[in-house]
Amino acid sequence: MKNYENVTIFNHPLISHKVAILRDEKTSMKEFRELVEEITTLMTFECLREGVPTVAKEVKTPLETCTQYVVKDNAIAIVPILRAGLGMVNGVHVLFPSARVGHIGLYRNEETLEPCEYYCKLPEGIEDKLVLVVDPMLATGGSACDAIAMLKKRGCKTIKFMAVIGAPEGVSRVAEAHPDVHIYVSTLDRCLNENGYILPGLGDAGDRLFGTK
Repeated sequence: MKNYENVTIFNHPLISHKVAILRDEKTSMKEFRELVEEITTLMTFECLREGVPTVAKEVKTPLETCTQYVVKDNAIAIVPILRAGLGMVNGVHVLFPSARVGHIGLYRNEETLEPCEYYCKLPEGIEDKLVLVVDPMLATGGSACDAIAMLKKRGCKTIKFMAVIGAPEGVSRVAEAHPDVHIYVSTLDRCLNENGYILPGLGDAGDRLFGTK
């Protein structure tokens, strides 16, 4: 895969350690869910290093008063792509507990592998927020591209996308379709198989999060 200015692939030993456990077919549903949240929190810290709206605030310490910058109220929205994206929401809320949450529902056509929309509910004023679109798996990139396009259509101007595992095909597709959106992926895998699943991957993230396999 070629290098894209709007793509960040993490190379962090703590994330790598957690992804190794996440991949294991013996990992329980409870542990899988906790790991997805933990990885998301680590990624969010880096993802929001830049671009977060802040305001100055006067703070009185035990010794004196100082000016400190804090995150602007109601400035961030989380938009998980249903259903697997739900597993990443709490990981962001650890750092931004007041972030509003919208939902975009897309399912994959098993024949064409393309996404089909079935639900969209977004917080009021989302067009003025920094929007974090989250989905554990960036496979073909179809769902991510469509979700981002839906947000842009509704006026969103500052969008970031986060995935735990990405395939080169999906990362490239989103990076080229939306060069103004920064993409953060914890781990870049080898390729997609003939059914559009990431290899080596970790199976179906939604099934493993919610115990439906």
